[in-house]
Amino acid sequence: MRGGAKTFALPRSIAQTAIPLASIALASIPPTLISRDELASAAGPTRRTKIWEFNTNLHCSIVGTCLSTGELRQILKKLGLAPPDSTDHELHGTAVILAARHDNAAKLLNKALDNRHRLAISQFAKVGTEDRVRELWREAVRRGEIPGAYWATLTHPATTQAVLREAFGDVHMLSHLVGAANRADIRRLCQLEADKVQLEARLERQQRALHTAVVTRDAQIHELRQALAQRVAAEPISDASGVTEESAALRQLVSERERRLASETRRRATLEARLEAAQDTMVRERTARLQAERIAQALREELDAIEASLVASCIAQPCDRQSEPRLEGPHLDGVVLLYVGGRPNQVAHLRAVAERCGTTFLHHDGGIENHPNLLPGLTSRADLVLFPVDCISHDAAHAVKLLCRQAGKRFIPLRAASATSLLAALRRPAQGTVG
Repeated sequence: MRGGAKTFALPRSIAQTAIPLASIALASIPPTLISRDELASAAGPTRRTKIWEFNTNLHCSIVGTCLSTGELRQILKKLGLAPPDSTDHELHGTAVILAARHDNAAKLLNKALDNRHRLAISQFAKVGTEDRVRELWREAVRRGEIPGAYWATLTHPATTQAVLREAFGDVHMLSHLVGAANRADIRRLCQLEADKVQLEARLERQQRALHTAVVTRDAQIHELRQALAQRVAAEPISDASGVTEESAALRQLVSERERRLASETRRRATLEARLEAAQDTMVRERTARLQAERIAQALREELDAIEASLVASCIAQPCDRQSEPRLEGPHLDGVVLLYVGGRPNQVAHLRAVAERCGTTFLHHDGGIENHPNLLPGLTSRADLVLFPVDCISHDAAHAVKLLCRQAGKRFIPLRAASATSLLAALRRPAQGTVG
């Protein structure tokens, strides 16, 4: 070509293909990550790759992963390229630029990497195939031993472009994971710092209180000692044995007072701990009592409904021989009742109870055997929809509430899938929720 431009000769197999060169997406062709003559030989490479032989896209990951900031600063100080005020990022950028040059600086970086990861290089040198290099790299990733294995994998003579891309991709994704973990650690650190401030304030308050108590105690001891000294000085010295006995008695009294003060201090701390535990227990028991009261109220309503129904069934007179006595309750004649969910073996009993109250009983099992698409039609036919919360799926309960709201139907969630809960609901159908 004119102008000194380089020409490239395509292989015969490619030149004979029918695909035109203009139709090839050059951006889809992966870049070459190593530029050395050995890769082109049939026998394969015979030495480890040097850092300046890698594509510049790899230098950033090599420097950032395989060398710490302290080691990098020492290397650049030897080269006179590490000013005292330089940041870690500036040193990193300088090292990445130096790695692409085939000069003493790049050789020094390569030597530092070899010395730093001598153990990993020796381990990888025992294998000689691409598959074994890939296996060692994956094992190192699982163990978290990334820096040495990364350098040993990239520079191994048997490493191919595929292994290089796999190792580079793993390190690239690990950098994202490390960044996310660092952000989570920063959030936890902020929370811990806030907790530390609170704990320090609490500790300071406790120390002030303890200091006040100690000062008060020392003052009381000092006063007692002064009183003792004044008492001893005021006593006549005629009887030395009597003075000695009285001084011993006073010292014993002071010691007893100090012992009692320490005992009362320990007793107060014990009582405060017991008071705190008792308050926690009281809160838990109060919550349990409120829950038990709600359950007891529901059971009382169900029991009232059963008693009223039993009394009505005992005193009611059938209209004819073929009809059964109807249960006492509100006038539900002509009311269409839809019961969703429940247990299959109770459906017949529930139907009998509902029909004795004068209702028309419809049932849907919530989607176990009946198709869910039947729910909209049954809901539109019903005047009142009931479903037990302990025997229905979340999806079915949500669907029932949504259909009732759309159709303006009244629905009542039942406490349990039992006849008593059904009777209690039929005695107060007006308390249901209107969709």
